[in-house]
Amino acid sequence: MLASLSLLGWPRGEPALSILIYHRVLPAPDAMRPGEIDAERFEAQVSFLAKHFSLMTVSDAALALREGRLPRRAACITFDDGYADNWTVAHPILARHDARATIYIATGYLNGGRMFSDTVIEFVRRVPGPVLDLSSVGMGVHPVATDEERLKAVSALQVQLKYLAPEERDAQVRRMLAAQPVGALPDDLMLTDAQLRHLADAGHEIGGHTVDHTVLTTLSLDGARAQVQAGRDHLAALLGRPVRSFAYPNGRPVRDYDAGHPAMLRELGFEAAVSTSPGVALPGADPFQLPRYTPWGNSTAMFAARMMRNARMGGPAAVV
Repeated sequence: MLASLSLLGWPRGEPALSILIYHRVLPAPDAMRPGEIDAERFEAQVSFLAKHFSLMTVSDAALALREGRLPRRAACITFDDGYADNWTVAHPILARHDARATIYIATGYLNGGRMFSDTVIEFVRRVPGPVLDLSSVGMGVHPVATDEERLKAVSALQVQLKYLAPEERDAQVRRMLAAQPVGALPDDLMLTDAQLRHLADAGHEIGGHTVDHTVLTTLSLDGARAQVQAGRDHLAALLGRPVRSFAYPNGRPVRDYDAGHPAMLRELGFEAAVSTSPGVALPGADPFQLPRYTPWGNSTAMFAARMMRNARMGGPAAVV
């Protein structure tokens, strides 16, 4: 009831598109992944969204926005990267509410791959305490006696790796693992080809997210084009359908993508792209710089309040 009341004063007289970012939906909470939503909370959020918003895929919402027929309260549920629990956990919840999501795939990690960020989490989860010493590979010394300390170590290591070129990033991850062996890490975190086909056949939109989640501004424009095009072509061949939208890795304007990248996506035939700049998309918004934000909030009422606050921000920051 409180969540519903919080939307009675929805601040936009004109249509507004809220695009929500998710990555994983965990079967149960995980102390090493506090930023990831669990199934119970995701079900509550999807139930709320289905009752109070017109849920759309990103490409369909972008088309409606361009054609002037977007509902007043429209929303998209998006997932980044391509985690297996998008199919095993999230899809059944979405299906119960007749909701379709847009899932952005880093194609290089399908079928047993593991993103560097997940390697860091699973590595730090397993290292013995109380101290993780990676000074031999230039990655510092980190206390890991408690879950809180392990989370700080994860953050510090991910920051060191995030903006490296893919080859150097992967080489540094290998050096990190060699400096402190922890045994086998999980190889079932990401979607398989079969699971991805199931998602597409169920009506979810599958979008591009490069091959190996490389931040586009770390590459030349030709290098960025190759990453985007290879990921798109892989998905189109696998699914037998066009890939209509794209999510910028990391997604912050200027730092993670620049003015050349939306133009490049248009040239490659995409119809829309999403950033991680907060706000809502209003009539006249650039379809290649649609805002998205992460719906934090442990209760549905907090979730609704934060959607309201995000809508009050208006349109996003963008590159020109």
